[in-house]
Amino acid sequence: MWGATSKHLRTKMVMELVALLVLVMNFAIGAVPEEPQLGSARVVFQVDKGFVAQVADVVGGRTAPMNDEQRDEAEKAIVGEFSDVKHVRGTLSMGRYTDPNSGTSSFSILLGDAPHLDGQYTVFGKLTRGDETLRKLEELPTRREGIFVMPLERITILSSYYYDTKMESCEGETSILKRRLAASAVEIERWRMKCFP
Repeated sequence: MWGATSKHLRTKMVMELVALLVLVMNFAIGAVPEEPQLGSARVVFQVDKGFVAQVADVVGGRTAPMNDEQRDEAEKAIVGEFSDVKHVRGTLSMGRYTDPNSGTSSFSILLGDAPHLDGQYTVFGKLTRGDETLRKLEELPTRREGIFVMPLERITILSSYYYDTKMESCEGETSILKRRLAASAVEIERWRMKCFP
């Protein structure tokens, strides 16, 4: 079971994804006094110091209930795409079972170099800011449960969002970027209301 505690710690990581997108994730370690945004809370279920912090898939790690359509989408497997990109600290890599084409929405953030994963797991991004968050995760007390090293305290992803890096450095395009972000927020809210009642 997750450790009961009255304290909590908020922290953030920024990750660059392969397709010129940036993913920002806001974490809480310990008791969370409020509900996560969009009902999409997922948890980091494994923290193996020097190896990985692994995020649970949507089906196993989401606290809000899903309808049949959402569950069908969440259970879809992703075909493995392997490359010669090295698994080093900060690498984002798809989680999967023994079948190389069994990845879903679980992923790992590497806490150290893991050359035994090279060419075996799909790499889709890297940490660009937030190494202090990785250090905080590695400092958490853990317990071994089978092959997993589990944190004693719940680690919740409170929210996540992404943005397009092509527009980030274009100062002359600020108004376009603001309009795109506003439109994205409206679209996200529309889909949240439709899909996550």
